[in-house]
Amino acid sequence: MTELDTGAPAGVQLDLDEECGAEPLTAYEDNSGAVTSTKAATVSAAALAVAACGGGGGSGSNGAPPTTGTPPTAPPVVRKPETDADASRFLQQASFAVSTGAIQQVRDEGYEPWLNRQMNASNSQSARQFFATRGYDAVDSNRYYFSRGIGDQMIWSQLLNGGSSVRKRAALALSEFFVVSLNSISITWRSQAIGEYWDILNRRAFGNFRDLMEDISLNPAMGVFLNTLGNRRADPSTGRVPDENYGREIMQLFSIGLFELNQDGTVRTSGGNPIETYTNDDVTGIAKVFTGYDYDFTGISFTAEPGNPNFRVPDPDYARQPMTADQSRWRFPRNNGFHSEEEKTFLGLTIPAGTNAADSLRLALDHLFNHPNVGPFFAKQMIQRLVTSNPSPAYVSRVAAVFDNNGSGTRGDLRAVFKAILLDDEALEPSNANNPAFGKLREPMLRFTQLARTFGVSSNSGNWEVRELSDPASRLGQSPLRPPSVFNFFRPTYFPNGSQAADNNLLAPEFQLVNETSVAGYVNFMERAVDTSSFLFRDLQMDYSAEIAIADDSQALLDRLDLLLTANQLSSGIRDIVKSAMDDVSVTAASSDADKLRRVHIGVLLIMASTDYLVQK
Repeated sequence: MTELDTGAPAGVQLDLDEECGAEPLTAYEDNSGAVTSTKAATVSAAALAVAACGGGGGSGSNGAPPTTGTPPTAPPVVRKPETDADASRFLQQASFAVSTGAIQQVRDEGYEPWLNRQMNASNSQSARQFFATRGYDAVDSNRYYFSRGIGDQMIWSQLLNGGSSVRKRAALALSEFFVVSLNSISITWRSQAIGEYWDILNRRAFGNFRDLMEDISLNPAMGVFLNTLGNRRADPSTGRVPDENYGREIMQLFSIGLFELNQDGTVRTSGGNPIETYTNDDVTGIAKVFTGYDYDFTGISFTAEPGNPNFRVPDPDYARQPMTADQSRWRFPRNNGFHSEEEKTFLGLTIPAGTNAADSLRLALDHLFNHPNVGPFFAKQMIQRLVTSNPSPAYVSRVAAVFDNNGSGTRGDLRAVFKAILLDDEALEPSNANNPAFGKLREPMLRFTQLARTFGVSSNSGNWEVRELSDPASRLGQSPLRPPSVFNFFRPTYFPNGSQAADNNLLAPEFQLVNETSVAGYVNFMERAVDTSSFLFRDLQMDYSAEIAIADDSQALLDRLDLLLTANQLSSGIRDIVKSAMDDVSVTAASSDADKLRRVHIGVLLIMASTDYLVQK
């Protein structure tokens, strides 16, 4: 059901909470995201009202006939959530966490205006700024240039804290498509390299897919991860051939996939067999494109390592600047480079012999970008990351169509694509919260992020000293930007054998992380995370003040936690269990904050360990 928005502002300044990363609303934002002054919006609304009443149109004292003209355009229909639960459900798909303030904003503004405003917000602090403001770019005895730990601090600070959570939620989803892993970047300033990769995802999250492809292809972290950096043309005298790693993965994982797809994401077949998108000859052909690249040392200076003057450390920007095939910009320039200028043929495209590196890259990426598979291949995986593991073919088709054309003739408009995903009827339909075939398992890193943001986490040191959390036995079982391979933490087509999902032909990608060890490890991890009493969380502090204020009323506390954490999706059985456990702690209005906090901790932990919470719908 929709509500009609007249477009007239309420005349009241809205207080936006910090999580949304926005200033108080002092202007009227229309459905397209354009911002006009409150006064202008009010005048426009008043003019429409006057026109509707016939004001100024009848015979006046001069006896002039009524004026005629184009009827006023009806204001746009803005879809708004009917309940707080509907708003909370949307917020959990579009961002990392829910607050009562954000729920009210979505209910007041409507889904699309709220989303427009959030998408317009830039990242509150870049990875580059995080490192610089903490002295992590310095060459000193701390030897940050060899540290992966500061990379973990950076990404956790990005996820657990700060505004632009919609942008960062999209960037995190993109990091599981254009995969790079901090585990495998063994270079000087490795954390700064992965930080630039993360900054690219944030900058391009609502830009164009084609631009993102190019930035990622030239990013040093990706260059090291998939061997583009230092990749050389063929040498018949030694038998050397170009490394095929990135050429294969940009097709298989980052653009078109293994099999030809229909617009709705279903696999095209011939004789009952899937039609492969590329052959080994295509891999050999495209591999030549990604030859001749190395670090760009333009403007880079070197500093002797303290106590070791023979080891000179380059400025960290060498690991941030896009790779280049221009030998004059390398550290050790050469008279001839390593780019293959042979003819390059793949996927029906032939790049003529003699074409330089920059033009070869441009032609290759343009060709991949315009392949008909890209829309449905990308659309389905982004829907899986944000909304549901098993989107209907019609849902995929609608989003893929927006990828092909944003309505203004532009292909690859990621802002339009993410809006299409989050505003689709299938995503917003409240009844899908009760559909057993709808939804997705929450990834462990998203659960921890939701916990932290819901309860206003802060860093005691300001450095967000959170470690790698990949170990499923003693930690979370997943750590952002640290997938075990280029295939991410899980495959988009995965389902557990012998499961109900398999019996019902349903995909369950995130279940690839689930086993006996990870299930027990997660509960143990969350028990420590909820109260941050463990050494692992020595730098974090949760703010449960709003919950402590109502802790003497276990029913009110349960209702609040249910809304914020599950969008009121706890079953009556789970609610009874949680309430009973909280009531085991005797609390009155006069009780100590310590007793009230204990009740809060019990409620939060039991909810976040429940199956009703673990499956996001």
